[in-house]
Amino acid sequence: MQRVFSGIQPSGIPHLGNYLGAIRNWVALQDGHDCLFCLVDLHAITVWQDPAALRAQTRAQAAVLIASGIDPGRHILFNQSAVSAHARLAWIFNCVSRLGWLGRMTQFKDKTGQDREAASAGLYVYPNLMAADILAYHATRVPVGDDQRQHLEFARDIAQKFNHDYAVDFFPEIEALIPTGAARVMSLRDGSRKMSKSDTSEQSRITMTDDADTIALKIRRAKTDAETLPREATGLEGRLEARNLVEIYAALTGSSLEQVLEAHGGSGFGAFKPALSEVVVNAVSPIADETRRLLADPEHLDHVLRDGAMRAQALAEPIVTEAERIVGFLK
Repeated sequence: MQRVFSGIQPSGIPHLGNYLGAIRNWVALQDGHDCLFCLVDLHAITVWQDPAALRAQTRAQAAVLIASGIDPGRHILFNQSAVSAHARLAWIFNCVSRLGWLGRMTQFKDKTGQDREAASAGLYVYPNLMAADILAYHATRVPVGDDQRQHLEFARDIAQKFNHDYAVDFFPEIEALIPTGAARVMSLRDGSRKMSKSDTSEQSRITMTDDADTIALKIRRAKTDAETLPREATGLEGRLEARNLVEIYAALTGSSLEQVLEAHGGSGFGAFKPALSEVVVNAVSPIADETRRLLADPEHLDHVLRDGAMRAQALAEPIVTEAERIVGFLK
């Protein structure tokens, strides 16, 4: 089976956008693929994290993934920092990649804006670590969204340059795995921005641990406009917040925009929002309940992550040791 590597930062509780854009698709990938699901805590500290909060969020992230359907018995679930192979291979890739390559990475520019001098060096070389995450396992498939495509191409370039520089055919070709049915979920307060853990407003996102009352309140307060819902998808053009809510409904019910509008077109948001709340609650509540049950037993979660790290290390160690031998380290 093709080996798939998927990573998610434990820098906050996963939200509905994470679930619909990635996690739900990861669950589906488990049938027919050899999967590694990694909580990338090394990536998380490229910006400052409160240590106690990071530990708690790593457990919470693991709990949400398991509650969503990730099976740590059949596949591997672990936190990145527990497997030294990631950092070791990342250093080699720091020396293989070039500053010019890193300087062209748009995500670094987007995250730092005009304050690049204050950014950590870790944030700048983030793509090298991401390449190491994948190639430490000789993974050949990586689920990515639009915002990570450039990083995946970067990882492919590093693999090719390593193979060329050392005259080997060692690292495999990486291919993007484009999830089918992945939804791009936007902020409930600003339809032009993605739903984000880092948004200062809790009202901008639905987290996968929200209870039914909290979900209903957030949807009731979600930004909309004064018009009714159109009967055709073309009527959503330019109506970013309206389109976002309709797309959430469609993604969670397995419907098309046209089908949602056929059922709700002509209605105002006073009628549509309660219907959307019911759909979201039905999807999120079982995951939130199971997450809370898992979090009540942190020792079990720690055991799951330790077991996953041991299995991940067993896969990565011979690959990274060989990479170290290829570059000339005395092993």
